Amino acid sequence: MPSLAHAFSIEDLRCAARFRLPKAIFDFFDGGAEDELTLDDNQAAFRRVRLLPRVLVDVAQVDLGVQLLGRPAALPMAIAPTGAVGFGWRGGDVAIARAAAAAGIPYTLSSAATASIEQIAKAAPGRLWFQAYILRNKPFLDGLIARALAADYEALMITVDLPVGGKRERDFRNHFSVPFRFTAKNLVDFARHPGWLSDIVRYGMPVMENMIGLDMEARSATAIASSVGRSYDPSFDWSSLQKIRDHWPRKLIVKGILRPDDASRLAAMGCDALVVSNHGGRQLDGAVATLDALPAVVQAVGGRIPVLLDGGVRRGSDIFKALALGAAGVMVGRATLYGAVSGGEDGAQRALAILRDELTRTLQLSGTSAVSDINSGLLFQPTSSHPF
Repeated sequence: MPSLAHAFSIEDLRCAARFRLPKAIFDFFDGGAEDELTLDDNQAAFRRVRLLPRVLVDVAQVDLGVQLLGRPAALPMAIAPTGAVGFGWRGGDVAIARAAAAAGIPYTLSSAATASIEQIAKAAPGRLWFQAYILRNKPFLDGLIARALAADYEALMITVDLPVGGKRERDFRNHFSVPFRFTAKNLVDFARHPGWLSDIVRYGMPVMENMIGLDMEARSATAIASSVGRSYDPSFDWSSLQKIRDHWPRKLIVKGILRPDDASRLAAMGCDALVVSNHGGRQLDGAVATLDALPAVVQAVGGRIPVLLDGGVRRGSDIFKALALGAAGVMVGRATLYGAVSGGEDGAQRALAILRDELTRTLQLSGTSAVSDINSGLLFQPTSSHPF
């Protein structure tokens, strides 16, 4: 397996993850829905934006710190919720959470994580947010939210772009399904990756800890994942969200917003932040790239609440571009996921170190000494006049 010391980019960590994992497992993390148009366009949107740097600015020291949800963060980012990390690396959820705490940024625990709400709070004390999928079983959902409050999570994140699951065709082709089916194809795939396989043989398949009890017959990660998929509530609407807002006493973040009218309504109903996201291209294929959707959402919110950007962030310059277009910060999901499934906590730390270094260099090379000074004037916009 390639050494983490020779991983100089998030793409290098992605390649390391692909080398270590069976194809079915890697594609589950890496893939998107249908033709993967939105998955690809999330990254392509960043490549379409060009910088217009200043020169002759003192950038010997740069300040990367920001305020996220009213509290300081060492970097303008938070970890996005990523489910089933334990499929790729035993204890991967804890590894990412610890890396986030060490980096001084918030970590969001997914409902579908392979670590429990309480385990993360104990093993990785830091700024913790809990992401809740909306389940038909309201008492069970209420119990998850109550557990997050009891474990002192500072924010609740409600994902609103998943009334039903997307069609991820890589999983079909790889015979990756829930409940899991052992076929000749995936058994050969697993046998070619003994490092990964030995861990599964020794410890068994991990469990989506927070979902235990949702389906009393489900005990493996794949079986529980299947029960979760059957249990999404497609009837969840604005009044349902308002009830959660009324009862949750701490910060409420809503993730999965692409439309400015939805963003404005969320700001008016008292949400504390929103995340421009298309679920990493894993659900509705053909949805707009998040960076393309960001400016209109920011304008609609009008500074009432912070807007975070999720999707396609692979470079420090991507973070810079999102901030220049009005984001208060970004959420990174696959970047730290690739690190964790290729090297555990060290890999997750490596991913964050790469992004921190690239962001620092981008600020310096753009003539900007602080994240707070990033603005749209540092972007090349050929159709607009520039305040030179």
